[in-house]
Amino acid sequence: MTDRTVVLAAGCFWCLDSIARKLIGVSRVRSVYTGGTGPAHYHAVCSGTTGHAEAVEITFDPGELPAEVLYEIFFSTHDPTSLNRQGYDVGTQYRSAMFYTSAAEKAEFQQAIDAAQRHFTAPIVTALEPLGQVYEAEPEHQDFHSRQPGVGYCQFIIDPKVAKLRAGWSQWLRQEVSA
Repeated sequence: MTDRTVVLAAGCFWCLDSIARKLIGVSRVRSVYTGGTGPAHYHAVCSGTTGHAEAVEITFDPGELPAEVLYEIFFSTHDPTSLNRQGYDVGTQYRSAMFYTSAAEKAEFQQAIDAAQRHFTAPIVTALEPLGQVYEAEPEHQDFHSRQPGVGYCQFIIDPKVAKLRAGWSQWLRQEVSA
């Protein structure tokens, strides 16, 4: 089966980046900015004036990791009912979003939202947006969690999400090698 790439946003890209890197079938993960206007870089996006979201571009093999499973993990490891925020991260740059490249992908994403809704009492507010220009985030944002595990944000925000991933989705995780 041919690899597929999707672009998803779930708050700070460090979280989703870390989660995606742990999944079987994922061959590439890249933190990016998309969904806004003009060139994007961290300080401009953080200002909230560009309209971009912190997002993650995930390339995976649907034969190893079905798209439906990826979407279930996406919805279960962030709060898709929270508009323009995830925890203490507030602003449109932290919105929950799925960026589609075709009408078929938009319909697929809508089906994923509809399926996930049964797990939430509040309405899911994950935006469906056409994928526009994608800007790669700065090198320091790529694979942040594994490079900076001692940072407070990693310990208090990302680590609990990874623990939830391990508890609920262990059959979809790469085998971790101990040092």
